[in-house]
Amino acid sequence: MIPASAPRWFRRIAMVAGLLGTLAVAPSLQAAPAPAPVAATTAAGGPTTPISQALTEALDPSTPAAGGAQSSEPGAPASGAKSALQILVLMTVLSLLPAIALTMTCFTRIIIVFSFLRQALGLPGAPPNQVLTGMALFLTLFVMAPVLGEINTRAIEPLQREEISTTEAITRGSQPLAQFMLRHTADEDLRMMYDISQRPRPASRDDVSLVVLIPAYSLSEVRTAFTMGFLVLIPFLVIDLVVSSVLMAMGMVMLPPALVTLPLKVLVFVLADGWGLVVESLVRSLTS
Repeated sequence: MIPASAPRWFRRIAMVAGLLGTLAVAPSLQAAPAPAPVAATTAAGGPTTPISQALTEALDPSTPAAGGAQSSEPGAPASGAKSALQILVLMTVLSLLPAIALTMTCFTRIIIVFSFLRQALGLPGAPPNQVLTGMALFLTLFVMAPVLGEINTRAIEPLQREEISTTEAITRGSQPLAQFMLRHTADEDLRMMYDISQRPRPASRDDVSLVVLIPAYSLSEVRTAFTMGFLVLIPFLVIDLVVSSVLMAMGMVMLPPALVTLPLKVLVFVLADGWGLVVESLVRSLTS
């Protein structure tokens, strides 16, 4: 028995756990007779199917039941269809988290620049992919912390206090993220996406749709990352050219230049505090 004073998120987790437990032991239980269907009507008098009503309640728990009737018991359990649809929505959001992290944050720019840096050093295996991904992930959290805090203040906390609906929380939470993406999206990328989609252009940048903004932002991030990667490659390219010229002048044609340039690149990179310069440049480019 879940107390009525428990937080709403705790009650939802408990309901999901109960549903999963019921599904686990269902084969050993005798099937109960299905209840007679109850005809539900909308406010306009049209018929409403139980599935559509359950989908509406799952996406927005504050939506009143069909016919305007409210349950008199505050701790009444949710229907099976509603709980199943809530699990479906949650699993869908979880499956989209990697795509959100790749396309709607600064993770793309950071990981591409790190990849260029590793290739410029001539060390394809050091640092390993796991290390670079971890560094890029935590740098992304560091840069996105103000945006995430604003989303928590404007959307998540009011939703937990049941002051706003789920739909309004999604609208409020998308605004800080859209403003962050707009600051780092070039105008030509927005124009190109609107021309490709044949959508009418908005009056201002604040009215840009997320459907157009997300691919335009991803394209801008890739372009910016390649520009920064080119600047990272230049000093190491100079070292390669100097070492190759010296070896040819000395007649050491059989000596691979990479054998000499590798320790020189690492030495110059460490003495110049290369990691600090690259990380500082990335963070400043994303926070300015």
